[in-house]
Amino acid sequence: MRRRAWILLLAFSLVLTGCDQVFRNNAEPFAERRDIEFSNWEIPTNFLPKSLHVVGLGDSLTQGVGDEEKKGGYFERVASDLTEWEGISYVETENLAKRGRRSDQLAKQLEETDIQSSIKDADVIFITIGGNDIMKVLKANLFKLKTKPFYKELEGYEKRLDEIFGTIRALNPDAPIVMSGLYNPILLITDEVKEFEEIIDDWNAVIESRIELDGNSYFIPVADLFEENTNIVYHTDFFHPNAQGYTLMEKRYMEYLEAYGLQELLQGEMDR
Repeated sequence: MRRRAWILLLAFSLVLTGCDQVFRNNAEPFAERRDIEFSNWEIPTNFLPKSLHVVGLGDSLTQGVGDEEKKGGYFERVASDLTEWEGISYVETENLAKRGRRSDQLAKQLEETDIQSSIKDADVIFITIGGNDIMKVLKANLFKLKTKPFYKELEGYEKRLDEIFGTIRALNPDAPIVMSGLYNPILLITDEVKEFEEIIDDWNAVIESRIELDGNSYFIPVADLFEENTNIVYHTDFFHPNAQGYTLMEKRYMEYLEAYGLQELLQGEMDR
């Protein structure tokens, strides 16, 4: 009986030794195949969601003045929408815009060290500027409206816009710049001064030309959103959009940014 037990034990040991050897022989080729497979595996660009640092520059429209819902105007609304894009997990916003700011004041602000640091770290830069340049001329000529003063101011505005873009690009050559056009502030008061629409068109043409020259910027037209003051999309000061107006801007921004392919561009930038 003992002899039979020893024979069974010896046979079982031989079987285990053989299985271990077979496992070792088969495991080595598998390890080699695994290395080959993983070395050729490309991780999708949106596999690891990334965060964005979004900076807002300019005037009250980017600041969100008039938004009675306190949602940060178009700027914070658009930033929130960006988190819904595949590949983006979080958007950090830094709003440096201020009510009443003109283009000359923005150019001056860009000389500040802390502002330059923010621009260097930005992944996307949003700008609205020019409305207060126009309002300055409008207030000075309110009772004798003529087109000449607006075009004289436009010449200076164009030079300052070049300076603004030049400064930003010296600090951050890669971040997309998103800039909206201007809308007609006269239509918020009366629809009798149709000539003013041509002035706004010409100012917007200057903005759009500068954006095209940059090559990595996007123009968002908004003038048509504010063509009729009967829509009641303005704040009580008859100049700034209210929450409904900013929502219209938000939808326009997202429509154009998606059409421009900004999501794909950001994924490429973030994965470098």
